[in-house]
Amino acid sequence: MKAPAFWSQRGLTPLAVLLKPFGVLYGAATLRRMARPGVRAGVPVLCVGNFTAGGAGKTPTALALAAALIDHGERPVFLTRGYGGALKGPVAVDPASHDARAVGDEALLLARVAPTVVCADRAAGAAFAAALAPTLLIMDDGLQNPGLAKDFTVAAVDGGAGFGNGQCLPAGPLRAPALAQAAFVDAIVCLGIGAGMTEALALGKAAGKPAYRAELTVDPAMADRLAGVRALAFAGIGRPQKFFETLLGLYVRIEGAHPFADHHAYTDADARRLLEAARARGLTIITTEKDAVRLKGSPALEELAAAAVALPVRLALPPALIARILDALSAFRARG
Repeated sequence: MKAPAFWSQRGLTPLAVLLKPFGVLYGAATLRRMARPGVRAGVPVLCVGNFTAGGAGKTPTALALAAALIDHGERPVFLTRGYGGALKGPVAVDPASHDARAVGDEALLLARVAPTVVCADRAAGAAFAAALAPTLLIMDDGLQNPGLAKDFTVAAVDGGAGFGNGQCLPAGPLRAPALAQAAFVDAIVCLGIGAGMTEALALGKAAGKPAYRAELTVDPAMADRLAGVRALAFAGIGRPQKFFETLLGLYVRIEGAHPFADHHAYTDADARRLLEAARARGLTIITTEKDAVRLKGSPALEELAAAAVALPVRLALPPALIARILDALSAFRARG
């Protein structure tokens, strides 16, 4: 899905005004759904979601949380619906045999860190995951899904995009009014700096929920390698401009920027076009890890994958957030 340009404009455009009544209805329906009781999983459920449609950094947040909890002796298992994949599950992701067409790109990234179960039905996925003996489940996405009862919920906010024009779908990017959704979360994490950071901090204060700032970091060796490189960059993520801004911050000289829709299924034509454009000007091809896992299934896509540098980024989370989650896990276990 590619977000309409008017969603990101501050203030209401004529189209947003026209669609606002539908947004009010959509937001109300979403809140009613969120209020439904969910099934208890038997182990703690940590949900990572966001308030808006599209990407806000949920997967990097889920990956960082899992890595931190593993360091504290936990055995997390990821639950994801496998957006963009054909398998409805439940199925345990095997990166050696599954590709993005089967389980989605995010599931492949998650499976690099911890066992991952893809299932459209969250409760069925949790029951299937029990065989993997997790000490907790981490839901990548699911704030608006009531299928499972959640024990701790983190909402990710894109520091650059924030809540856009502040309207609900289809008039804007919000799935329901932000303050009403905040009642269902335990913490807010803002990724990066921008108008969204101000909105996230203000929302946390208004809702009485802790709000934290987190930064995506790049390995210093990779940063040194890319500094000054003339590049063709492409990305099919929630906000490709965020990736391009990251590259500019690494002093990469972007001479060709190619944005695609989130979860874009790359074709042979896409691959040939990108390869030819880069070769014609002697540019280094750079993309995201999320895009790189989708470059399989044909010789042209494999050639693009081999030629491209997949930029690894990691999210640095504040220790105070990890401490809150560990406290919540301890409280869950104390209840027996």
